Amino acid sequence: MMICMGFSETIFLFLLALVIFGPKKLPEIARQVGKALNEFRRASNEFKAQIESEISQLEMENHQQILPPSPPPKGAVAASPLTLEQGVGDRLSFEPHVEPSPAEHDAAMKAPDA
Repeated sequence: MMICMGFSETIFLFLLALVIFGPKKLPEIARQVGKALNEFRRASNEFKAQIESEISQLEMENHQQILPPSPPPKGAVAASPLTLEQGVGDRLSFEPHVEPSPAEHDAAMKAPDA
C-alpha cells in the first residue's frame, strides 16, 4: 500500500531527522540513502532488461519454429501422389509432374482440341 505524504509530513520528518541525527550527520545520511536508491534503481533496470531480452529471445525461437512451408518455385518438378498401376499386380508407381512453362501453357490454351 502506497502512502502519499504531503508537504507538512515531509517537513515534519525532515525536522525529526535533524533533531535525532544532528546537522553534521544529516548530509552524510542523505548521501547514503541517495546512493542506495540509485543502486536499487540500477539493479531494477538491469533485471528488467534481462527479463525483456529473455522474453524476446523466446518469442524469436517460437516464431522461427512456426513458419509455414514455402511454396515450390515455378517450373519446379513436383512429385504427384503415388498411383496404382492397373494389370501389373497392383504395384505402386511414381509419376513426376512437371509444370508447363508460360509459353507452353499459352500454346496449349490457343490450340484447338483434336
